[in-house]
Amino acid sequence: MSYVQSLQQVTVGSRQWRPVSVLAALMFVCTLPVRSPGAGSVPGLVVPDGFGVNIHFTGDPQDLDLIRDAGFRFVRMDLTWSGVERQMGVYDFEKAGYDALTAGCKRRGIRIIYILDYSNRLYEQERSIRTEPGRKAFAAFAEAAAKRYAGHGILWEIWNEPNLRQFWSPQPGIDDYCRLVEEVAPLIRQADPSGAVVAPATSGIPFDWLETGFEKGLLTWIDVLSVHPYRSQSPEAVVKDYERLRKLIGQYAPQGKQIPIISGEWGYSNINWNKAQLSDEQQASYLVRMFLTNLQQGIPVSIWYDWKNDGTDPNEREHNFGTVGHDLKPEPAYIAVRTLSSTLAGYAIEKQLDAGNEEDFVLLLAKGNQRALAMWTIATNHEVVLPLEASAGVLVDIQGQKKDISWPTNQLRLTVSGNPQYLLIAD
Repeated sequence: MSYVQSLQQVTVGSRQWRPVSVLAALMFVCTLPVRSPGAGSVPGLVVPDGFGVNIHFTGDPQDLDLIRDAGFRFVRMDLTWSGVERQMGVYDFEKAGYDALTAGCKRRGIRIIYILDYSNRLYEQERSIRTEPGRKAFAAFAEAAAKRYAGHGILWEIWNEPNLRQFWSPQPGIDDYCRLVEEVAPLIRQADPSGAVVAPATSGIPFDWLETGFEKGLLTWIDVLSVHPYRSQSPEAVVKDYERLRKLIGQYAPQGKQIPIISGEWGYSNINWNKAQLSDEQQASYLVRMFLTNLQQGIPVSIWYDWKNDGTDPNEREHNFGTVGHDLKPEPAYIAVRTLSSTLAGYAIEKQLDAGNEEDFVLLLAKGNQRALAMWTIATNHEVVLPLEASAGVLVDIQGQKKDISWPTNQLRLTVSGNPQYLLIAD
């Protein structure tokens, strides 16, 4: 009996869920394509190719070594217009630190999402672009950036969270934003065929705002759609939002054009959005579950916010998103992503197995002939019984502790919790 056949039934506590056929189980596989014309640089759905982290630095600091060692394969960073063009028509990428950052990432095998963002007082007085001269000037800046770093497979993101007044003032304007994307996108694509045009990097998934943009043609200009699915709930709550968003894309995308969704920014501070306190352990658990949930949902790139704590105030939300402390000391979240990336490197999710309820998550992953499970629950800790043919394996917890286990009968009993654990099944 194969591992797929042996995993057709799961027992939780004393309750046994009816077996599901392989055909039914295959319904859990995400078969949505992740590439679109012009977006050849979007990675496949393999651990950890699409895992990334948001940074707030340029240059080539020690941080990049730690980011690589954690298994992050992307960084996302602002490429700020006003920081590069301080004199009309003169672009100083080197002095702003972007040459060093780009080269440093390339040496370490880290890819980049550059956010072309924010205004420039040389052309616009508000933190937005609402004039024709401003659009032309921003487009010239974007084209210069794409030419300078062409060939690196960079994802070129146009602006950050333009649906918020904080980033598009004095009032978010979808009309002006769409005009900007229409102006900029073809220039980027021509300047850097190795990259991809990404937008609109919205705060949350604002369906009405997005649909208005789609009606105006946004999906005709971009290669990849980015959203920031922040929420106070656990990461698994995003699934229905992705389903709704895909339907909306399907309704408005040009015929035959496939537009992948990426999770361009999403994290959990120790001070959650509902003001509840999250422990370091809970934060680490949410990080892993966010990556795995996105991967299972066919999201090829997931960017965790944030790389490091932006300060040391325990009562300031922005100071408590990091995988490392302000002093670069690893937090449990750093250890958790390093464990996930190293333990399941090269594995892809084959399917989510039907556990008979919506609270337990059992993912079957494959790498060639090798198989592994990733398991957790959103309920309280409890025992599950997995009908695996007698074998052995290595059980790895969220912080990397390993334990050799074996099960002489065709049942494996394990306790699942909110902290994901991985079972590497012996060949």
